[in-house]
Amino acid sequence: MPKITPCLWFDTQAQEAVAFYSGIFASARTLRTTHYGEGAPRPADMVLTIEFELEGQRFIALNGGPEFPFTPAVSLSVECQTQDEVDRLWQQLGAGGRPGQCGWLQDKYGLSWQIVPHLLPELLSDPDPRKAQAVMQALMGMHKLDIAALQNAHARA
Repeated sequence: MPKITPCLWFDTQAQEAVAFYSGIFASARTLRTTHYGEGAPRPADMVLTIEFELEGQRFIALNGGPEFPFTPAVSLSVECQTQDEVDRLWQQLGAGGRPGQCGWLQDKYGLSWQIVPHLLPELLSDPDPRKAQAVMQALMGMHKLDIAALQNAHARA
């Protein structure tokens, strides 16, 4: 196991969420599942944790109870190579959730995701501050990110 593995706290939806995420990402696999035992705070044999991978990144999904819902203070950022990939992930991860600004969305479990074109950091760090600012202004007006519009804002500045 890597030194750092994000743990995603769900009420009771860990299995459902892992299946949902695994159906979206091409490289996904479940590694191990543990269950609550007798005398635990949840029903015996209920799934406790699921260790899984998405695109080589390990995660743990925990059925921990309703005490700690997700907030946008922590998000998962997905680097996309093409507009088609941005569009597909935005649509699939956002199904049943809520769109946010600047490429952020919350999925149906409340987990926040950033769907980001790979070239965005390069455009935002252009040494010409006018170009970087033009990209930032374009970005601030978007929900799902539009690669062509970001490139156009950069080119016109």
